[in-house]
Amino acid sequence: MNSAYEKLMNCYASVKEELPFEPKVALVLGSGLGDYVKKMKVEKIISYHEIDGFPVSTVPGHAGQFVFGYVGHVPVVAMQGRVHYYEGYPMTDVVLPIRLMKLMGAEVLFLTNASGGVNYEYEPGDFMMIKDQIASFVPSPLLGENIEELGPRFPDMSEIYDTNLRKIIRCTASDLQLTLREGVYVQLTGPNYESPAEIRMCRALGADAVGMSTACEAVAANHMGMKICGISCISNMACGMSDTPLSHVEVQETADRVAPLFRSLVSESIIRIGNYLEQIKETENAYEDKDL
Repeated sequence: MNSAYEKLMNCYASVKEELPFEPKVALVLGSGLGDYVKKMKVEKIISYHEIDGFPVSTVPGHAGQFVFGYVGHVPVVAMQGRVHYYEGYPMTDVVLPIRLMKLMGAEVLFLTNASGGVNYEYEPGDFMMIKDQIASFVPSPLLGENIEELGPRFPDMSEIYDTNLRKIIRCTASDLQLTLREGVYVQLTGPNYESPAEIRMCRALGADAVGMSTACEAVAANHMGMKICGISCISNMACGMSDTPLSHVEVQETADRVAPLFRSLVSESIIRIGNYLEQIKETENAYEDKDL
């Protein structure tokens, strides 16, 4: 058995009897959304430390636990503290939580993060819906022997971020009277911030925001057939775009400042996504009844 798949299945065996329900949406909470779970109707919390062999986040402010609860009527598993490649974990460990949430039953992966603005039209505190990504600067989580149980050897990447989910988020932001940017996210390894020359390179490649997570998670989720959406909080302008040196304190301060708006956008989007999933299920059931 593939070692990454064996580790994944061991983790799943550690939690499957503890699951309070089958989640429909898997939510990865980025910087600024750490206390999002306080707004959920929480049913159960499983610490990463309780899961045999599970990678544990070492980033300050990341709680390191799965929170199971409801956002409106939608059953959600929230990842409170993600694992980053820069922490020294192999890429298969970085995406293991995403794969695990899919095994739990999640159909949709909702990614959030704090990122640096590369587009000069952006400002700190803006929200950017991810419409595409560049993951070429970090190892693919699909390197090595393909895990056939998870997905195909050569998965298509023409629509990583689901068009219908993006429409839902776009309409949600409009109804909430929130300005929503739409752009391309590029993941670099970190943990150091980028140099001015590297930011110029990212802009030349077509990136609008840069960060140290997310894209690899989307690749793994797409491989497994999940529907994916993502929103970046532009926490600062990237290196060389202002005279201010970059710091994690600035990132956290901006993310915390706009967190209430971010929570509202995420919550209402999840509720509408839940309705969308129910409509799909009803349509499928109607076709099945017709075939009978």
